[in-house]
Formats: sequence, structure tokens, C-alpha cells
Amino acid sequence: MMKPSLLQNGKGCVLVVDDEEVMRDVLKTLLEEDGYNVQLVATAQEAREKITDTSFDLVLLDLMLPDANGIDVMRDLQRSDPYLAVVIITAFGTVEQAVKATRLGAFDFITKPFKNDEILLAVANGIQRRWLTLENLQLKANFKERFDFHNIVGKSARIQTIFDFITHVGPSRSTVLIYGESGTGKELVAKAIHVCSPRADQPFIAVNCGNIPSELLESELFGHVKGAFTGAASTKKGLFEMAHGGSIFLDEVGSISFEMQAKLLRVLQEREFRRLGGLESIRVDVRIIAATNLDLKQAVKENRFRDDLYYRLNVINVTLPPLRERKEDIPLLASHFIKKYNEENGRSISSINEEAMMLLMEHEWPGNVRELENVIERAVVLTNGTTITSGSLPKAIQTGSEKELLSMVDLKKDISLKEEVENFERNLILRALHQCDGNQKKAAHILKINATTLNEKIKRLHIRTR
Repeated sequence: MMKPSLLQNGKGCVLVVDDEEVMRDVLKTLLEEDGYNVQLVATAQEAREKITDTSFDLVLLDLMLPDANGIDVMRDLQRSDPYLAVVIITAFGTVEQAVKATRLGAFDFITKPFKNDEILLAVANGIQRRWLTLENLQLKANFKERFDFHNIVGKSARIQTIFDFITHVGPSRSTVLIYGESGTGKELVAKAIHVCSPRADQPFIAVNCGNIPSELLESELFGHVKGAFTGAASTKKGLFEMAHGGSIFLDEVGSISFEMQAKLLRVLQEREFRRLGGLESIRVDVRIIAATNLDLKQAVKENRFRDDLYYRLNVINVTLPPLRERKEDIPLLASHFIKKYNEENGRSISSINEEAMMLLMEHEWPGNVRELENVIERAVVLTNGTTITSGSLPKAIQTGSEKELLSMVDLKKDISLKEEVENFERNLILRALHQCDGNQKKAAHILKINATTLNEKIKRLHIRTR
């Protein structure tokens, strides 16, 4: 994507196309003194040959050439290099010509006689725009190559929307708040946003706020000075300092205490903090990406979360869909995880048979993508041969029983007991309703609860009914 001239020729490489020798020499001297690599041609044909053989960042193009019209030449050159910046120069310029040239792709239009500064400014701006365009294209190419949305897999409309969100939001500096159930891939999305940003080559620091005791979280985030507390034998940098220039991902941000919320708010507002026990203010340039499986707006109403911090975090937000709402992605995800765990375990599983895939598609996946990953890892290890069958799947999936449901959630990772119980309950109700063709009275009988209780649960758990 990046042209050799971008890497080898300092400020860039310029092709001057003008049939007047004196004008060519004037422009060459002017541009070379300013640090550009300059080559000269006198005709349209020579320009076409040069652009085929050599990479240029910008072309200074005379509108009136002996063998062609400059506009036609510009079109030919930009067919060879769509991102080539072209500045038209002419002694017979009119407003109509300038408008036409820029509409057809010219970066600028300059009339003779010109001022040297006018040429230098147009060349500098044209090359800068080209480089920014190429850099953005390269960034997107690197993002797709690295992830190719491989770590965030899916073809469903819901997940494609997430891909678009990442691509558009990544290059900005804005704070992002990611909502989603446990196991939906919030950290993967945060990493993708970081990779799709100008900070991609800087640190990405992830911290699960829910796993760190509140009394230790301040020291983890902001560091401490020697003697700040018992056991603080030396000064320690916090995660915000370690993320300087990059991004910090605050997972389960809704779990932090009110006191820590106030300190986090100061960092968002002032971009500075103090180490625990310290007096010096430390400034940082860090992009904050936060995530939660809680409804922070509701938490604000219940005075469990600061409203000022909520509005600071909620600049741009996105909600990740649970796997049960994008089941068409299950085959792609399963294939992705088979490849991953084949490599990790030295296996050669090539497929999943129809019966096993049907069971995977019917399961409600309360643990979301994380649960599916665990199921596939298990199947890859236990399968004899090259095809995963229903016998390699957990009994909970083979039988539709929920007895082993929670065992499929990785307890070493963040987990909300309340959320998992709700997911378990939602899954049972959905199965009962499906078995009874949506008849709530019959479903309540199967579940051994009264119909009123079932209706209340359906509303509380936001279960859609026919």
C-alpha cells in the first residue's frame, strides 16, 4: 500500500509535467531546495511512461501540453494511481476550468505567474492528504489482516454492524462504552478499536475492575509511592501510566466504588492523577474504553453510579449481541475455534457432523461465545478421528438438559452470578414456551409455577413471546 517514495525520499516525490524547459527548471530548483525528490517530463506520453515505472506522490501538471489536454492526462495518471495528488498549473486559467479540474480529481489549480509560496503550500498539502489517505488505508488493511475479523467472527447483520462501528470509531480519540452480557467479546471489541486507531503501536492495557478489591484498585490504576501503605517498599507505576500513548480497557466499570468513581472522573476530565500517597500530578495521554454488563443508566437512577462519570464514559456506546441473537454465526465461530484448538493441541479435526451442528444451533448459549469456545475446545480434545460428533459434546447440549449449563462458563474469567442465574432461568422458560408452542399456561404447568409468576418472569427477563 505504501509507495517506496514515501519511505525513501524525505518529503515526497514530485513529477513536473510542463512543455516549457524554463518552467520545468524553475519548479525543480524550488522544490528540491525544499526537500522534495523531483523528476521532469515535457509531454503527456512521457508522463504516462514515468507514472508506470516510478512511484510519485504528487504531479505538477501543465494544463496545455503539446500532445494532450492536461485534464485527460490527469485521468490517465490517476487510473494508474487512484491516490495520486495532482496540481494543475496553467497560464490560461479561468474559474470554470478550476472548478472542472477539481471536480474531476485535481487537488489544486494554480495560474501562472505564481508565487513560490503558493506552489510550496499546494505541494505540501497535496502530499499530506495523499499520505493520510494511504495511512488510513494501510491501517484498515492491517486491522483486517490482523483480525480479518478472525477474532471477532461472524456474518450476521448484528455482527456486521459491530464491524462497521469498530472501523468508524477506532480512528477517533473518543471514549467508548461497550455494553454486553458476559462472554459476548467485549475485550475483543476493545482491542479491535485500539488496533484500528492511530494508537495501534502503543500499549493496550486491560483491567477487570470487578476482579480487584476496591482497596487495591486505586494502586493498580494509579500506582503508589514508596511508603504509601504497609508493604509499599518501592514506588510503583499504575496501569494508566503504563498505557500512556495507548488505550486502557476498564472492564466491568460498573463495579467500582463511589470513591474510585470520583478519581476516575478526574482522570477523564483533567487527563491527570496522583499516585496513591503522592503529591505530584501525573499527566497521561490515554484513550479510555470501558465495558459493563450492567445497565449504568439504571444504576445512576438507583444512586449506585455517578451520573457525571456515566456521561463522561457514555460518549460513544455500543451493545454487543448475545450469541442466541446471532445463531447464524455459530458455524463460522465453531470453525474458527476448531482451527485455534487444533493448533494448540496438535489435532487435525476437520469438521462437525450434521447432528452435532444441529445441537449447537439449538442450544441457547447463556455463556455466549465464551461458552461455545469452551465446548469446541473440549470437543477437539475428546474427539476420536477428524469429525466432531454429538458424543463429543457435553451432556447438557446432547440432552437439552441444563444441569451442566453453568459448568461450561469459564469461572476463571469475570462472571456475574445474578446474570448467569437469569440466563439459566431465561433458557428454561424459552424451552418450555417452545415446547408448548407459546402457551404460557401450559409452560407454567411444565415449570411447576403458576401462570402469573411465569408472566412476571417473562417481563422481567425481557423474553419475547409470540
